[in-house]
Formats: sequence, structure tokens, C-alpha cells
Amino acid sequence: MHWEQLLSLKRQGDTSKRLRKEQDDTRLGFEVDYDRIIFSSAFRSLQDKTQVIPLSKTDFVHTRLTHSLEVSVVGRSLGRLVGKRILEKYPHLKEVHGFHMNDFGTIVAAAALAHDIGNPPFGHSGEKAIGEYFKTGKGSKYKELLAPKEWQDLIDFEGNANGFSVLTGSRPGNEGGLRISYATLGAFMKYPKESLPKKPTPHIADKKFGFFQTDKVFFNDVAAELGLIPNKKGDDIGYERHPLAFLVEAADDICYTIIDFEDGINLGLVDEDFALEYLVKLVTHTMDRKKYNTLVTKEDRISYLRALAISSLINDAVNVFLENEAEILSGTFHSALMDKSRYKAQMDDIIKISVKNIYQSNDVIEKEIMGYQIINTLLDKFCTAYNNKFEGVATNYDQLILKLLPEKFVTEKMSLYERLMHICHFISMLTDGKALQIFNIIKG
Repeated sequence: MHWEQLLSLKRQGDTSKRLRKEQDDTRLGFEVDYDRIIFSSAFRSLQDKTQVIPLSKTDFVHTRLTHSLEVSVVGRSLGRLVGKRILEKYPHLKEVHGFHMNDFGTIVAAAALAHDIGNPPFGHSGEKAIGEYFKTGKGSKYKELLAPKEWQDLIDFEGNANGFSVLTGSRPGNEGGLRISYATLGAFMKYPKESLPKKPTPHIADKKFGFFQTDKVFFNDVAAELGLIPNKKGDDIGYERHPLAFLVEAADDICYTIIDFEDGINLGLVDEDFALEYLVKLVTHTMDRKKYNTLVTKEDRISYLRALAISSLINDAVNVFLENEAEILSGTFHSALMDKSRYKAQMDDIIKISVKNIYQSNDVIEKEIMGYQIINTLLDKFCTAYNNKFEGVATNYDQLILKLLPEKFVTEKMSLYERLMHICHFISMLTDGKALQIFNIIKG
């Protein structure tokens, strides 16, 4: 792969290439991506979507929105640090094409800002609830009526693929999407493949999938423009990652490892002594113990350690990327950056504590169970009503249910797959609170 192609400013609907040097320097091309994501309703809805604690009323616990903003900040630092070194290595990118390190930072920041934009209510259990409705629930009746890849899209409903739909416009009422640059879309696409074939593989890009069947034509267009390397044969679609996708993933890994841990400590789910034991291992060389000992409150002490830990991990991720840049460009680097980190053992220790004390706490488990019930009920009522309307057998109750759909979702879809995906898109865009509200209405 070549950086000149990978940094493409082309947008959906463009008939010719856009060049970096043609942009207005008061608002750089990739900054437009960031702005459009920030002002989108899909991004705004993240303020009431679960990060760790569903429906939490505690003011210092992170939502998907605050998490995404923090991942974006870390991503911007990663992008700028890598960009500075890339431009030193390939000076023609700056001299001929007009790129500078801020372009790298802005691309990664924008993609990181959007990395959770397609996630359904109630966190990752929301994805599983949608998938299990079709795999083992009442939605299993549709299996024989769908193509294998269409069925796989539903039973493995994926927030990353849904996010691609949100950004590019296949989502109902959003034709044309946000018109994000292809470079930012490439950095967003952590899993540049379709839902099948699904085979066990150590390749990090094969862990999940990145687009639904409704989006495959445009996905291929983006991949071709960026010069991504195909890695699937025949009719199966799959590519090696855009190099900057590794930085977006690293930013997310750093934030959820450290900041979810911080949330757990502030909530009293993790003892402060664990923070000292585990976070200090990440900051041994940068910690000012004299300053640390002057901090009075638990929040201040944890905040200080968190900031130093994130800084250490950022510098380490940049080093791993630069050491493996040739392999990344050739499509032969198949690990997450943080899996190669010198701090991997320390991060694994922190995650183990978080899983035990936070992710599997009674508060989280109880609300995830509630989320399953809510999502299953909404899927069943809306899928049934929407399909009955198309088949001309809608009851008065079905008509009333469909009146709960927002105007932009009141559209006709011809195929069964499109209708089912249409309802999944609708439910995935609900906030935790709105999903609960509609559930309560349906349940009377």
C-alpha cells in the first residue's frame, strides 16, 4: 500500500480526485470529517448509550460519547506522532502532495470519534441480543428465506459494520451519509471483510466483520480508491487493513483498558490499592512520587496515574507502529499494536481485574439482562409489524406499532433482508433510555 493513496480526500459522490494542496488551509479537508461526525445525530445519541454501566445516573461514569471523545484525543496524538515520522521518512508526501502531520492526527481522531457510532443500546450485550434474536429466538424463522451472508449479518449483528452504514448512508433516511473522506473511512474500517467466510484465524482483521451486504458495493469502491490489498478469493470480499486503522484500534484499547479501570475505582468496584499496584507498573519511569504524595483525594491520585499511563501507552504504540511500518504497508502485520506492546502483561492484568470487578458486577449483569428483554421485545414487535405491512396482512396493532417509527424510517423495503436490516438499524440507533421508553409503551 502507498501513503499517497491511503490519504485520499475523495468523498462519496465525487467524480474526480481531491488533492490535499487544493484545500482551504483554514479548514483542512480531514477536519471536515471530524466536524460532520460531531454534529451528526448518531454521534449525539452516544451520550445516552452504555460504555460499562448501563443506564448509570452517576455523573463521573463514562458514556459512549465521553469514551469516544477520549479515544479521539488519544487517536489524534497517535496520528500526529506517527505522521511526523512518516513525513520524515517520505519527504515527498509533504513536498509534492502537501501533507503534514496534522493530517494524520485528524484522520485518526475523526475515525476514532466515530468508532462506536454504530453500536446498539446496552453496550456489546446489545449486539449479542440482536444476533441471538435471529439465531435462537423468534427471528430464527427467517433463516431459510435469506442468503447465507444475509443471515450471517443478522445473527452476528456487528456495531462496526453498522457504523459504516451510518457514515456512508445506507442507513434509512441518511442517503449519502456524512460524506466522510475515504481516508477516514479506511481508518475507521478495523475489520475490512464481510460476515462470511467465518473461520478461526490469528489475523486481527478477521476477528469481526466491517460491512453488511447492503454496503458491499461502496465498501469495494473505498478499498479500491485507497489501494487496500485484497486477501479473499472468489466472490468473498476482504482486505488488509488501512494502516491508520491500527492506530484507531490502539486508541480504543488504551482508553477502555485504563479509563474503564478508573471508572471501577471511582465507583468503589475496584480497590484503590489495585490502582497503585497495576497503574504504577506503567509509569515507573515517569511518575513524580513527590508530587503524587501531595495529592489529597482518591480521584486526584487516580487521575494523575491515569494520565501518565495513557502517555506511556501512546508512546509505546507509536514505537510498535513505526517498527512494523513496512509489514503494515505490505499487509503482513496481523496483530493489534497493543498485543506487541512492552506493557501487554500489565494491560492484561488490568483487564482481568476489570472483567471480574466491573464487567461482571451485579449492577452490570442485571441491566444487561434487562437490555436483552428490551431489545428482543422491540425486534419482535417491529419486525412482525413491518413485514406484515409489506405482505398486506397488517393488523390494527401492527399499524399502531409502526406509528412509533420516526419519519425517516417510514420507507418501503422490497426484500426481506432489507426489511429486517431496516428494523435492526432503527433499534441500533436508539439510546438506552429511548429503548426503555418504547419497551414500556409496548408493555403497557
